[in-house]
Amino acid sequence: MPPRLRASLPCLTAVALFALALPPAPATAEPTATSDTPLALTPPMGWNNWAHYLCDIDEAKVVANADALVRTGLAAKGYDTVTVDDCWMRGSRDARGDLVTDTAKFPHGMAWLGEYLHAKGLKFGIYEDAGSVTCEKYPGSGAPAGGGADHYAQDARLFASWKVDYVKMDGCNLWVPPGQTKERAYRDAYHSVAAALRDSGRDMVLSASAPAYFQQGEWGGSDWHKVLGWVGETGQLWREGKDIKVYQPAAPATSRWSSVMGNYGYNRWLGRYAGPGNWNDPDFLIAGAPGLTAAESRSQVGLWAMMAAPFILSSEVSRLTPAGLDALGNADLIALDQDPMGRQGAVVSSNATFEVLARPLANGDRAVAVLNRSGATRNISVPLADIGLDSCTVDAKDLWTGKRTEVSDSLTGRLAAHDTAVWRLSPRGCDEAVPTGQIVGDGAKCADGANTTGVGAVVMAGCTAAADQRWTLGPDASLRLAGECLSAGENGLVELADCAPGEPGQSWTHRRDGALVEAVSELCLTAPAAAATPDAPAERLRLTECGDHRVDQAWALPV
Repeated sequence: MPPRLRASLPCLTAVALFALALPPAPATAEPTATSDTPLALTPPMGWNNWAHYLCDIDEAKVVANADALVRTGLAAKGYDTVTVDDCWMRGSRDARGDLVTDTAKFPHGMAWLGEYLHAKGLKFGIYEDAGSVTCEKYPGSGAPAGGGADHYAQDARLFASWKVDYVKMDGCNLWVPPGQTKERAYRDAYHSVAAALRDSGRDMVLSASAPAYFQQGEWGGSDWHKVLGWVGETGQLWREGKDIKVYQPAAPATSRWSSVMGNYGYNRWLGRYAGPGNWNDPDFLIAGAPGLTAAESRSQVGLWAMMAAPFILSSEVSRLTPAGLDALGNADLIALDQDPMGRQGAVVSSNATFEVLARPLANGDRAVAVLNRSGATRNISVPLADIGLDSCTVDAKDLWTGKRTEVSDSLTGRLAAHDTAVWRLSPRGCDEAVPTGQIVGDGAKCADGANTTGVGAVVMAGCTAAADQRWTLGPDASLRLAGECLSAGENGLVELADCAPGEPGQSWTHRRDGALVEAVSELCLTAPAAAATPDAPAERLRLTECGDHRVDQAWALPV
């Protein structure tokens, strides 16, 4: 059953973009093909075979799942792009250098499959690899190991002739020329892919997998952040990290929940890169498929919607559970995911048990979600002041039950294990919501103002959802905690001090690369190195010279 929660919230109101000196630079405009029509202005939706079938894919399975999308009504709700993943081709190219469809698997060929899907009102997606061979060792589009000509343009023209609408471009086995960095090789390759698609004569959305080949843990390393900075110049969406756990036919009951949480974990901090035409992709939706409970399925749909993530199923559509189908087909959750503002939600507060997220929406509404990470049903209570809404009234719609409640104090209720509640809040005469929540940095730790290292000191600590980690972003470009402002102090330290509008040292700009830059010194807020021992005293945050995508200078802020 969906979570039955009573909402009592203060005013969530019109979206507050980052209230810093300048909001983060908008995501790079997406590339277009021949028509100059912007592509993927909302997150793509559809189906892909990989997380359920792996290489055991053929024409009959693709057609059956496409038919099921139509029959269940999911296609009409937006799940309209059907993508064939790896293993669809033969092991070598033909005499002209073209890719060759494996007709034992796809007897009618790919052009026919595209026609079939288009006749159903669906779009056609296909897989290739920017390297010399795909992850499963079929011919890739990239240059061979050791150098030579690539096939980017040739393959793009072939896909265009098949009326392909969407290309998933993986990144296995990409050759790195001597003297060149891996990051530069991927950058050149994916820009070449994008150019080839633009020149192909057909608009094709590009799903780029480049960042996934640089991920190092949840917060990532310098090269990962560099790739995230440029990948939006090439594709409309990108896989930035680890794959979702695949279905195991021999052990269908194997839980996949930890994989959902892992992918949510690395994606939740990257909202600064998302916007119309550019989408962070934490991988497939497996809601309703084996390995997730009904509550876990709701959580994945709810969290992906809060993050404006692509809604791409990877399952056997005809065998989705009724609860999974209800979650996936929930019109309110789909509308949340597809909100035209395209602003990814951010974490308001987090600890080992609960996580609260907020997302500004195009019409001035605001979405709020509460995740219960624990294995037990829990009472929840989220004061509206904690999510930036003070002294106002909102109409709160529970997006699972459809129930509407007039709210002016707190969100309260009872939430099942691994479930996520989601509300859409419509303000009534409220002031604009104040971005409120955690400032998260290196190691997914929180900037914390309660400590014993000195009056006004700010340190890094594990995230607790406590008031000493609840920051607000002021309209004067300030960062505030408990009525005081983050300020440039002596000897490069930062501190909490009385707010003095217009005075130097309290104005901050959040750059698209995640850096928080103090306006006067033009230095960057820098997280301390991890403590050598668990009981070592916490080191204070400092201002240092801004570096090139330094992970200790990247920050995720509330929205």
